Amino acid sequence: MSSGQYTPGNGGQQDPAGSGQQYDTAAPVDYGNGEVVPSAPDHEPATPVDAGTTAPADSSTASREPAEPTKPGVTRAGMVWVAVVASLVILTLLIIFILQNQDQVVVSYFGLAGNLPLGMALFIASVAGGALVAAAGGVRILQLRATAHRARSKQKR
Repeated sequence: MSSGQYTPGNGGQQDPAGSGQQYDTAAPVDYGNGEVVPSAPDHEPATPVDAGTTAPADSSTASREPAEPTKPGVTRAGMVWVAVVASLVILTLLIIFILQNQDQVVVSYFGLAGNLPLGMALFIASVAGGALVAAAGGVRILQLRATAHRARSKQKR
């Protein structure tokens, strides 16, 4: 064990001379001039130390240890794949719904009337509702962009 290396146990510090003797860091130190100073700080270190690991003695041992495998990050291709799979599941459920609701119903809209399968009528109604929500959201996005553009141009002046 190298001198000054962190060792868990009583006090957690090794003798700088390398004798292996453990010091109690909680005990105050008297320097003989009347000043008594605690040997351990009363606050946590800026970077936490894992008690189960020790620092390498020198840089040559650190280069010989195998590096930990890194966890792969999220990629755009991965996100697209998840979106495609989710879309396929939703479309499959939608097709099943339409096929199970084949009863003919009369649909009236602004004086127009027609016969449609119930599943198709509900599908058309949901698509029309989604289009209205998308249009309202698009208008709001344009408003926010115009406001942000005006604020940026005002700051430049």
